[in-house]
Amino acid sequence: MRRRLAAALALLVAAGGIVAWRLDLPARLGWRERPAAGLTLYGNVDIRQVQLGFRVSGRIAGMAVDEGDRVVAGTELARLDPRPYEDGRRAAAAQAAGSAATLARLEAGPRKAEIAQAAATLAEREADLANAVLALERARQLALRGTAPEAALDQARAAKEMAAARVASAQAALRLLEEGSRSEDIAFARAELQAAEANLSAADTQLQDTLLQAPAEGVVLSRVREPGAIVSPGDAVYVVSLDRPVWVRAYVAEPDLGRIHPGLTVEVVTDTAPDRPYRGRVGFISPVAEFTPKSVETPELRTDLVYRLRVVVENADAALRQGMPVTLRVPAEDPATPAGRGP
Repeated sequence: MRRRLAAALALLVAAGGIVAWRLDLPARLGWRERPAAGLTLYGNVDIRQVQLGFRVSGRIAGMAVDEGDRVVAGTELARLDPRPYEDGRRAAAAQAAGSAATLARLEAGPRKAEIAQAAATLAEREADLANAVLALERARQLALRGTAPEAALDQARAAKEMAAARVASAQAALRLLEEGSRSEDIAFARAELQAAEANLSAADTQLQDTLLQAPAEGVVLSRVREPGAIVSPGDAVYVVSLDRPVWVRAYVAEPDLGRIHPGLTVEVVTDTAPDRPYRGRVGFISPVAEFTPKSVETPELRTDLVYRLRVVVENADAALRQGMPVTLRVPAEDPATPAGRGP
C-alpha cells in the first residue's frame, strides 16, 4: 500500500514538473528572470478630424469642394456673401479717415490766415476803443459847459466800456490762435483715431472671415451645408480628416510598462501588408491605469489594468485609415540599457 502511494506521489510530482516547465511558471511567478524578448501590443489607428465653420454669420454664397476631395492648407472651401461686411468696412474706413483729419488739424494748429484775421479784428476793436475814448471826452467837456445832458455822457461812457471789452476779447482770441491746440484735445483726437482704426481692423477681419479655408492637408469627409444656407458662427460646414498627424492608440499591461518610454521606436504592422511595417515612435504614456477596453485584442485577461499610450506614425500614408486595427512590435530590450530608459 505504501509503495503504491509513494509511486503515485512520484508520478504527481513528475507531472507537475512537466506542467510547470511547459507553462514556464517560475518565470511567470518571478522565481527566475526570463530572457528579454520583443513585446507585441495591439491598437487602432487614430486620425485627427476637424469640423470647419465660419467665425461670422451670413448666407453661404458658394461651396468649392465636395466629399472625398483632397485639400491642402489654404484651399478655399466655402464663401459667405461678403456685401454686408464690405459695407461695414467702408463705414469703418470713413470713420477712421475723419478721425485722422481731425487729429491732423489739431496737430497743425491754426493757419497763418486765421492768425492774421484775428490780428485784424483786434486792430479794428482797438480803433473802436480809441474812437469811444474820444467820444467820451467830448461828452464830458460838453457836460461841464452845460450844453449836453448827463444822459449823453452816460451813453459815451458805456460805449467806451463796451469797446474796451471787445478789445480784450479780440486779444484773448489772438492769443489762443498763437498758442495752438491744447495737448488734451490732441490726445483725445489721437485716442478717437486709434478706436476708429481698431474698428477698421475688426471690419477687415470680419470680411476675411467670409472665406473658409482648409487649415492643413487632408480629405473632406462631410459636406454639412449647401449654398444659400444661413449659418451662425461656429456652425459646421465641412468635416476634414487631416493627413498629419497619424497615431496609434494602444494599451500596455502594467508588468510591461517599464519596457515602454517616450521616444521609443516601434514597428506598426497592418493586416493588409504585414511585410511592410511603418515606423512609429511612442509619444505619450498615460499616468493613469484603466481596465482593458473591449476593443483591444490581447491574450491577457480583460480585467487586467493597462496604461494607454500613443504612438505617432512617422511615415504614414493613405493606407492607414481611421479605426484600422494594427499590431505594434516593440524591439527586445538591450541588456545594456536600463529598463524604462531610452538608448
